[in-house]
Amino acid sequence: MPSSSKAIKKTAKKAATAPARKKAFNFNIDADVEGLKTSIQNHLTYSMARDTSTATTRDWWLALCYSVQDRILHRYIKTQAVHNEKDTRRAYYLSLEYLMGRLLSNNLVNAGLFDAAKQALTELGLDMEDILEEEPDMGLGNGGLGRLAACFLDSLATLDLPAIGYGIHYEFGLFRQEFIDGHQVERPDNWLQFGNPWQVNRPEYQVSVPLYGHVEYHFDSKGDSYPAWVGTKELIGLPWDIPIVGYGARTVNFLRLWESRASQEFDFSVFNEGGYVEAVREKAIGETISKVLYPNDKTESGKELRLVQQYFFCACSLHDIIRRFRKQNHDNWDAFPEKVTVQLNDTHPAVSVAELMRILVDVEKLEWERAWGICRKVFAYTNHTLLPEALEKWSVPLFQKVLPRHLQIIFEINRRFLEEEVEAQWPSDDVKKSILSIIEEGNPKQIRMAYLATVGSHSVNGVAALHTELLKRDLFHDFNELWPKKFNNKTNGITPRRFLKVCNPGLAALIDREVGPEWPFDLDRLRGLEKLSGDAAFQQEYMGIKRANKERLAEIIDMDCGVTVNPDAMFDVQIKRLHEYKRQHLNLLHILTLYRQILHFPEKTVAPRVVIFGAKAAPGYELAKDIIFTINKVAEVINNDARVGDKLKVVFLPNYRVSLAERIIPAADLSEQISTAGKEASGTGNMKLALNGALTIGTLDGANVEIKEEVGDDNIFIFGMTVEQVLELRASGYNPWNFYRGDEELRHVLDWLGSDTFTPGQPYALDPVRRSLLDGGDPFLCCADFRAYIDCQQRVGEAYLDKPRWAKMAILNTARMGKFSSDRTIREYADDIWTLKPLPVGE
Repeated sequence: MPSSSKAIKKTAKKAATAPARKKAFNFNIDADVEGLKTSIQNHLTYSMARDTSTATTRDWWLALCYSVQDRILHRYIKTQAVHNEKDTRRAYYLSLEYLMGRLLSNNLVNAGLFDAAKQALTELGLDMEDILEEEPDMGLGNGGLGRLAACFLDSLATLDLPAIGYGIHYEFGLFRQEFIDGHQVERPDNWLQFGNPWQVNRPEYQVSVPLYGHVEYHFDSKGDSYPAWVGTKELIGLPWDIPIVGYGARTVNFLRLWESRASQEFDFSVFNEGGYVEAVREKAIGETISKVLYPNDKTESGKELRLVQQYFFCACSLHDIIRRFRKQNHDNWDAFPEKVTVQLNDTHPAVSVAELMRILVDVEKLEWERAWGICRKVFAYTNHTLLPEALEKWSVPLFQKVLPRHLQIIFEINRRFLEEEVEAQWPSDDVKKSILSIIEEGNPKQIRMAYLATVGSHSVNGVAALHTELLKRDLFHDFNELWPKKFNNKTNGITPRRFLKVCNPGLAALIDREVGPEWPFDLDRLRGLEKLSGDAAFQQEYMGIKRANKERLAEIIDMDCGVTVNPDAMFDVQIKRLHEYKRQHLNLLHILTLYRQILHFPEKTVAPRVVIFGAKAAPGYELAKDIIFTINKVAEVINNDARVGDKLKVVFLPNYRVSLAERIIPAADLSEQISTAGKEASGTGNMKLALNGALTIGTLDGANVEIKEEVGDDNIFIFGMTVEQVLELRASGYNPWNFYRGDEELRHVLDWLGSDTFTPGQPYALDPVRRSLLDGGDPFLCCADFRAYIDCQQRVGEAYLDKPRWAKMAILNTARMGKFSSDRTIREYADDIWTLKPLPVGE
């Protein structure tokens, strides 16, 4: 393979540069203030049954949400009426996660009501900040996958593209994270405890979902046999809709979330006989399906629940899509791909391929070839991982138990694929058939869901130029040889509305003044800041906003962690899911190195740092939890060492979530994007942080490569091995002990971890991290990249001490992030994959 940058330049598509549409908000702010005041007071009285003397802050928050929702629903009804009247083609986005965060501030900004609402609350004697803080984060997602889906929904509505998102209405989110003596402790995330003012229940569209049972063969009137899925248990899918407001509130799409209910809620006869618990057993089992996001799949029952979750939401969503298709008097199935395009966000919805085939073949009685042609035209698949262990596989026995008819369909899809398409390309090549088979041989056999999604889709895309190249070269090499035109790249993006205008209003106002108010529609307009990057007065304003954001974050750190930090220090930030490949433990090694240097050379001038972590470890991922514990214990010692003072502080903010990210991102000076090259598909935190003026320290991995190309080599800190060098090192036989013996600083800090310095009286408490790096083989090459990382961090510290230089670099990062708007990404999906045109709704 050629070097990463060359490969990317050959394959990366030029970002779509559609001109921004000038949109004016049609709101009279004075009238809106009076209207909102009246609406808020009415909802307080008639929806909340409160008066102004008894109302809590939460009551006022709900009253404001209902008032905003009233205005949004007007546009929502208009949008859906136009879409139905035009019988438009729609994109359907299927994702098991939507990390929405809080909606009030986002909806106020997108609907042009923020200033009016703030003034209305002031006149009612209330503080906007206090009201906004009442809203819990919606517990519908975990990490980057869900946050990307939420950004895409925002862009789809902003670009007037007819689209509907589908997911699960989780009662509990992933978990609420606490630290007890440094250890992660998981608590239920009961985000719906006080209700959700944004959702609308749609019981008239509920869906019945079959599960389990077995397949029998029946005979028709002509004596031909056909399969029948019988003896099933039924679940009910109850839809809840959340309006998605585009910026300017011209289009309001929606996200439909499915809540599971038992088909038989209550057995009255059993109840009357005294079996009170038994009477509601089926109800409890039915509601379990949508109870919690990502149940632990370390057990067989956990695996089964995950599979049932995935099928449940896919079956409900496809039923709903077909209902909408038929509502427009469509009875010709060949027209289905003209009206419907379905994007599979990762492999969680991949069972949709088998479900649509079941509906077309078993229920609608289409011939297999015709049904398969329809299926392939409808589906497109986005891959989000290069880690083979992260590619979903389901055991055949489990599939047989839960979805026996779908297992038959998948085997038939695989048989035809191997005997027809693979055989035509590679005649009599059993090795190729084994490599490409959807069914992985073993004990037990496994269904490769990524392969099912690839075979059943007309498009497969990666989410960064490097990621897509590696998909084609490695993970899906043989599929790419078979279908070279099927694979394409769609580099991820972020919505600039939430991740600049909403979360960093000070910087947004400064940008409005300098480049005009249209930049949220057209992020390339930020290029207008380039000419100001060296202007001393502008630098002072820009960095003044950054410092104000740091002061605000410092208050949160003090409140949540009990640590006082200096806002003039560099805020060095690593916020993302806790995983070995993201290498939070490499960051830890740098912290220990800095600590030793400060203790050995107290007179040396260093850039003061506050190293900030935010991350959750999966409940069953023991080493990730060990890394959290180790960071917390090291932080405890450093933060209380008088010899260090303000030169170094380390904080691990608990319960990382979108609303917390919105406080951290505007305050960050340095963005840690240090994954092992070739492991991160894209990343979106890197984009959010750079947009808000944080400089990136990172490897040439994921979207870091493209960020480097956009901001310029002088405005980013790149270190470490490339993908090719990683492969070479592994091929030569990587031994972390060689790096341990060859680098005195690495040896000292690793040995330090093995002592009781950070856990007095418990010398081996932190040894799991040390052992993973040495005895465990250091699978993500922290030891190999250690020296390059330490040297690069030295350059970072020197640059931070040069205030004008740092300010210029930060401004240029903000100015050059236009490519990474999710609007650009969605335009590319719409043009290249979905063939979807904007449909303006009008006033």
